[in-house]
Amino acid sequence: MTVPPEGLPLAAEFPDASREQWRRLVEGVLSKSGTHISAGTPAEDALATALQDDLRARPLYTAEDAPATDSAGFPGFPPFVRGSRPQGSAVGGWDVRQRHADPDPARTAEAVLADLEHGGTSLWLTLGAAGLPVEALPTVLKDVYLDLAAVVLDAGPQAKAAAERFFAVLAERAVPNDAATGNLGADPLGLLARTGDDTATDGLLRDTAELAERCAREYPGLRALTVDALPYHEAGASPAQELGAALATGVAYLRALTTAGPGASGLSIDAAAGQLEFRFAATEDQFLTIAKFRAARRLWSRVTEVAGASPAAGAQRQHAVTSEVMMTTRDPWVNMLRTTVATLAAGVGGADAVTVLPFDHEAGLPDAFARRIARNTQAILLEESHLGRVIDPAGGSWYVEQLTDELARAAWAWFQQLEAAGGQRAALTSGLVGERIAATWAERSVKLAKRREPITGVSEFPNLGEQPLVREAAPAPLGGGLPRVRRAEAFEALRARSDAHLAATGARPKLFLAAIGPAAAHTARTTFAANLFQAGGIETVLGESGEAAALAEAFTASGASISCLCSSDKLYAEHAEAVAAALKAADASRVLLAGRPGEQREAYQRAGVDEFVFAGGDAVAVLTSLLDQIGVAR
Repeated sequence: MTVPPEGLPLAAEFPDASREQWRRLVEGVLSKSGTHISAGTPAEDALATALQDDLRARPLYTAEDAPATDSAGFPGFPPFVRGSRPQGSAVGGWDVRQRHADPDPARTAEAVLADLEHGGTSLWLTLGAAGLPVEALPTVLKDVYLDLAAVVLDAGPQAKAAAERFFAVLAERAVPNDAATGNLGADPLGLLARTGDDTATDGLLRDTAELAERCAREYPGLRALTVDALPYHEAGASPAQELGAALATGVAYLRALTTAGPGASGLSIDAAAGQLEFRFAATEDQFLTIAKFRAARRLWSRVTEVAGASPAAGAQRQHAVTSEVMMTTRDPWVNMLRTTVATLAAGVGGADAVTVLPFDHEAGLPDAFARRIARNTQAILLEESHLGRVIDPAGGSWYVEQLTDELARAAWAWFQQLEAAGGQRAALTSGLVGERIAATWAERSVKLAKRREPITGVSEFPNLGEQPLVREAAPAPLGGGLPRVRRAEAFEALRARSDAHLAATGARPKLFLAAIGPAAAHTARTTFAANLFQAGGIETVLGESGEAAALAEAFTASGASISCLCSSDKLYAEHAEAVAAALKAADASRVLLAGRPGEQREAYQRAGVDEFVFAGGDAVAVLTSLLDQIGVAR
């Protein structure tokens, strides 16, 4: 082997490949696999993945796909795509912010210290009806060094009372004004989105403006407002809808803070922008999450530029929270993997603070183990994986840059619609926001029901033998406005019906898998069918034989009333009709066949097959009807 001279690229002797050559190779592979490509259609379109907001992820990106203009800039400079701070997270990492909503002050005080002593760097306290009593703040913060740990409040309609109590704690503890850091968490429009109640919004906006002026005047390290986009994400919004709603809310707050009124003289545009922190969801979709945080900074930089702020004032402060929508109550241990991916994406995307929800979040109040795992998820990414050592590590990726640009444009278009509707408040009260988000969630729900968006441990690879986590109930969140949704809710409702049936009868609903032929012929479809039916809480009983009579006998012995044929297309052609007829003769109330029937549909149906189940079918509809037929109560 000849070693190339120093400085000579290893590929120097190879001719450059073109995109067209790659396309021809891909077309050949697709042709052999039976995938048809229309004339004139690029090969990569056949392999593209549809995303929300009419975006598409292609299988290959090159320099040809980079945005037409360099819109990223440098970290710490407009448009802040590559980060709000010049040093990014390279010096001290991002802020590890743990959430606390346990209404018991003593337990919360203990949990707060455990977090801060084991990797947490700031606190997020939910106060009021959805968490701790406001008057418990002194107890919870008694042993916290308030000049070292930032405190973020989330008190909903009690934001002013909570802020005043926090100011009193700072004074009682003699914390220097310039040492206090955090956010008072006032968010009148986020509260409107949560509750649907607009009656107090005017008063809350006035209170918020007063708090912002006090912070700007007396507490340089405190912000008064949170622009919380979680109500939109948790209602089923797409990434662009989440970003657009946050932009419209931020603009509404800039207007409120810069306008003089009763009790408020009005802030400069720079000071007003400095009072805002934005909160976004980090999801299991790694690249979309990275692009979302990068696009959010670019969009806000543009808003502040148009508003007349100085370049530095356009740096957006971001708080990432791992998504509630992606969390499951079934097989909750998988949530640890989801939150790890989401945290990685938020860190790579440049979030300033990150909150990891414990894996048992949907079961109730988290226990100490779940809180520890949530903390350690961030510790591993920061201290062992060194994720914060490189600023904007995804920057320069043709895919990430293109996705950031496309997402920013889609979000800006939605933001313009909100502004045209009279602003975020008017868009909420008119129903525009709710209607658009509901339509988005309905479209996504179809994909979830068809398992086009799989949920590991729920719609795919479920564990019927798992024992549910038992946790103390958490306080009910504020409600009455936009709904709260989760990806797994339809399948988990089916599992709940199965659990109730088990408790009432001592057995789960059953379905017999009539596996025709040897394992090599039927394993692919018996595995598919078992996954499908168990996702609805239906226990599967496997019977294997090439003889119709033997399968009918095994069906009778199984105690099931419904059966599904599983095998290869070749063996279906030879045996499916006889097996289906035998199962019907054995009193099977319903016979299904796993796979697409093709030209044999009518023949199989005449023999007794009632339905065909296959990848891409509506699993929720099939499972619901099966549970109904078996007699499982709703």
